[in-house]
Amino acid sequence: MKNQLCRIALSGLLATGLTLSTAAAFAQQDSSTPPPANSAQQPGNGGGRFGRQQMDPDQQLERMTKHYNLSADQQTQIKPILVNQQQQMQALRGDSSMSREDRMAKMKGIREDSSTKIQAILNDTQKKQYAEDQQRMQERMQERNGPPAGAPPAQ
Repeated sequence: MKNQLCRIALSGLLATGLTLSTAAAFAQQDSSTPPPANSAQQPGNGGGRFGRQQMDPDQQLERMTKHYNLSADQQTQIKPILVNQQQQMQALRGDSSMSREDRMAKMKGIREDSSTKIQAILNDTQKKQYAEDQQRMQERMQERNGPPAGAPPAQ
């Protein structure tokens, strides 16, 4: 019983830490827009594991528009990409026939495909900023997940 309570408490701490780190990452990129209250409970936000909130395509587009100064034409081209990505991700999350590893690999492919399509729409200045943002996000994910299997420990 005591061991189970410790697990629950630890899970809560981990969930809080992940939520705070996710919120901090978005706050660094766009501190002018506060996150919507209770957005993890709103439909379409996919409040995933550990309470992580995922932005819907409209929220993503709004953030990108402010961050990259997207034109109206760019916004109309990018929104369908974001909508399609969200639909594919939701379908994968509901597919219990795939292994977790296969599902994660497929999700990574969907994100990369969307990213490539978005980059094709951006101008050179926006592409540079987008690439830098993607690199920072990748580094944060690697820090959170630890070194890859077989990699030497950091000294």
